[in-house]
Amino acid sequence: MDITAAVATEIGGTFELRRLTLADPAPGEVLVKIAGVGLCHTDLAAKDGHLPFPLPGVFGHEGSGVVEAVGADVTKVAPGDKVALSFDSCGDCTQCRGGEPSYCRDFMAYNFGGARQDGTSPLTDGENPVGSAFFGQSSFATHALARERNVVKVPGDAPLAVLGPLGCGVQTGAGAVLNSLDCQPGGTLLVLGGGSVGLSAVLAGVVRELSRIIVVEPHAARRDLALSLGATNVIDPAAGPLAEQVRAIEPDGAGYAIDTTGIAAVLQDAMQALAHRAKVGIIGVPADPEASLALNLIQAQVLGVRVMGIVEGDSDPDTFIPELLELHRTGRFPFDKLVTTMPFTQINEAVAAQHRGDAVKIVLVHGEL
Repeated sequence: MDITAAVATEIGGTFELRRLTLADPAPGEVLVKIAGVGLCHTDLAAKDGHLPFPLPGVFGHEGSGVVEAVGADVTKVAPGDKVALSFDSCGDCTQCRGGEPSYCRDFMAYNFGGARQDGTSPLTDGENPVGSAFFGQSSFATHALARERNVVKVPGDAPLAVLGPLGCGVQTGAGAVLNSLDCQPGGTLLVLGGGSVGLSAVLAGVVRELSRIIVVEPHAARRDLALSLGATNVIDPAAGPLAEQVRAIEPDGAGYAIDTTGIAAVLQDAMQALAHRAKVGIIGVPADPEASLALNLIQAQVLGVRVMGIVEGDSDPDTFIPELLELHRTGRFPFDKLVTTMPFTQINEAVAAQHRGDAVKIVLVHGEL
C-alpha cells in the first residue's frame, strides 16, 4: 500500500514527507494505522548519526493506532484492535525467555538494523529500499508494520492518540523506578533531567510512595511541572554545586539516582550526592558514543554504590504497559500531562519546539484526536 512517511535523507538533516510503498504483512507481522507517535530523543539521535541506522530511513518508535491487517500465524491481535507499539526483540535468547526482552541478545539487529531479519525492507521508494523496521515499527508514518512480538493490545477506552510514549520514553522512566532500581517506599530519588523520561520517573516515584523526589533541571517551566507531578524538591543546576544542593535537602544523600541527560559531567557531579548503598541508573543516550564515567573506586567501595545501565526500564511491554494503563485509569499515573500534540505534518516544527524546551513530550497525531 502507499503511505506517507517522514523520511530522513541525510545525517543531521530535516525530515521530508514522502509517499512510500509499504509491503503487506508477512507471517508474524501486524499492519497498524498510526493514530499518534511520540517524538523521542532516540529518534533524533539516530537521525543525527549518534546511533546506527541506514539512510534514507524512517524513524519513529513510540507509535499507537488500530490494527488494519495481520499476517499468517498472528494470534495476539486482530483487525480493529487498539494497540501500542514498543521495542522489538527476538523472543528466543536467554534474556527474552527470562522475561527481560530489553536486554535481548540481538537487540541492536532487531531495532537498528534497518530491515527485516531476512534482510528485506518493508518500505520502498520506487525501486529503492528505505531504512525501516526502526524499533520494529518505523512509525513516523501514516501506517507501520510491526511484529506481533512488539505490539501490545490496549483497552478500547484507552486514550489512543497519546499512548505511544508508553512504548519507550514513559515506560523507560517509570520502569527505572519500579523495575530496575526497585525503589522502596520512603526512599529518596534523585532525577537528573526533567524531560519525559525523568518526569515519568517522578510519576512512578509517587506511585512507589517515595519520601523525597528531587529533580535537577535547568528549565524553570519543567521544574514547575515536576513539582505539580509530585516532585518534592527541584534544583536549578546553575544555582550552585549539585552535591551541596542535594545534601541541603537530604543530608545523607540520595538512595536512588537516575541520569536521563547522557552528560557524563552531570552524572559525575551526582555521584557526590549519593547515600550509602545507593543505586544509580544510567538511561540517557550520550551525544558522544565514547563518553565514559570516571568512577572513584574508593568512594564507590566505601559507599557500596551500585551503578547499572538501564534499557527500556527493564520492561516486558506485554505486562508493563497494561500495568501503567491501569495506574492511569485510576488516576495514579497521569502521563498524559507530559504530552503536547502537534499534527504529524509539522514534524520539523515539533523537533525545533522540543529542542527549545517548549514541550516535554510531543506526540505527532494524524487527523482528529
